[in-house]
Amino acid sequence: MADQATFAAEAMQYAPQLYSGALRMTRNRSDAEDLVQETYLKAYRSYHSFTEGTNLRAWLFRIMTNTFINSYRAKQRRPDETELGDFEDLYLYKNLGSLQNASVGRSAEESLMEMLPDDEVKQALEDLPDNFRLPVILADVEGFSYKEIAEMLDIPIGTVMSRLHRGRKAMQKALHDFALARGLVAAQENG
Repeated sequence: MADQATFAAEAMQYAPQLYSGALRMTRNRSDAEDLVQETYLKAYRSYHSFTEGTNLRAWLFRIMTNTFINSYRAKQRRPDETELGDFEDLYLYKNLGSLQNASVGRSAEESLMEMLPDDEVKQALEDLPDNFRLPVILADVEGFSYKEIAEMLDIPIGTVMSRLHRGRKAMQKALHDFALARGLVAAQENG
């Protein structure tokens, strides 16, 4: 059983990551701050149930994700308050390991992603419905496994994989349309 006295020392190191995740989820700075604060309050209160030696970061993200799903999504979003433009490190495929450093065998998609401005990637992510956006954020931005995401969202792993696939396809289409409009890729002729 975890000791609440050690909570701050162990859990506060994840505050920046939680805030980034909360900002992506809520799309609003004030709501993100509230979500992180509520997450830490709930985590502190239930820290006795945390199993030492397990993934504290995943446990905190699960609390935050459930809190978001249960309360923030139900609130009407405040239009014109999107602040995702303030991020510096949202680049979606940044966390895909060695692909970023590999220059041999690059796919057309990887080369295209490097040419796209971060703002377009952020907008494509923002435009996804919550049920697709949350798994994409948790997998591709935060780096959680399918199993961890399934536990956080309380859905089967197959549903996680399906939502990730559909979310990624929607982003791919949005980014392809942007690249096509900007002349970054050539239009394919049907024929």
